[in-house]
Amino acid sequence: MYGLILVEPKEGLPPVDKEFYVVQGDFYTKGKFGEAGYQEFDINKGIDEKPSYIVFNGASNSLVDKNALIAKKGETVRVYFGNGGPNMMSSFHIIGEIFDVVYQEGGTNQSQKNVQTTVVPPGGSAIVDFKVDVPGSYILVDHAIFRPFHKGTVGILQVEGDAEKEIFSGKQSEEPFKSNIKIQTEPTLKVEKKGSVKKLDKKGMLDLGKQVYARTCSACHQVDGKGLSNVFPPLAKSDYLMKDKNKGIDTVLKGLSGKIKVNGLTYQSEMPKHNFLSDQEIASVLTYVRTSFGNKGDTVSEDEVKKHRSSLGVE
Repeated sequence: MYGLILVEPKEGLPPVDKEFYVVQGDFYTKGKFGEAGYQEFDINKGIDEKPSYIVFNGASNSLVDKNALIAKKGETVRVYFGNGGPNMMSSFHIIGEIFDVVYQEGGTNQSQKNVQTTVVPPGGSAIVDFKVDVPGSYILVDHAIFRPFHKGTVGILQVEGDAEKEIFSGKQSEEPFKSNIKIQTEPTLKVEKKGSVKKLDKKGMLDLGKQVYARTCSACHQVDGKGLSNVFPPLAKSDYLMKDKNKGIDTVLKGLSGKIKVNGLTYQSEMPKHNFLSDQEIASVLTYVRTSFGNKGDTVSEDEVKKHRSSLGVE
């Protein structure tokens, strides 16, 4: 069974404007995260508690774009949150919000107030109530923070309404984090990259690129490529992306940090490198992006990606 069963007390819970149901679960597949095609269950990953996916509502990035949770400014919201496990604890958090009330372990007593993150064990649940005072895109995550963007545990609560400048001016810090701490790492192991199974025509590249985009890019840049205001830059009609396709290849292979300007607005998010993707996957997803979302760019070839990978010394 994967889901939630709600049994309300006879007297009911305090009324709210919106109720949502979110269930987290971890999945163990033979293939790596995002690998295309049918994936068999990997019992050894399960025993070792090393999930390929940790997701909300049964699928990677299941609560974004058209499936985002929707509320209006000023509404009270209740999230019934369950953790189906089977192994991973959840640190449930909504970035930018505070839970006014938390009912732990699926109970009916208000156990905590003004909480930013609540821990939910495998097989456990919690109820969180809060009021949304400011419009915007609030990101639901398991705050074991590498899980959202690398294993799929991410969702969006879209709050609609007029700006509330007295609470949030919209101004964000533009200063990068600086640290003098030096971290010693182990030598990087060189892994032989697998070659492409076969060359793809443009249609094949677009089909593959759409799949790669859905599993690795859409959580931040959204299914429609419009990004998230003040957080993740748009790929749709992006002057930054379309100016130089080599910059797109470099960004996927090396990642990107620091300030960039896209369509006249400044962004300072961190994009992790995606050099684990094959040359064919990178060429396909960049071709898909450069020819979708209103973009009218040219294609990116597998040979171009291979050449850049070699010149950058990226394995």
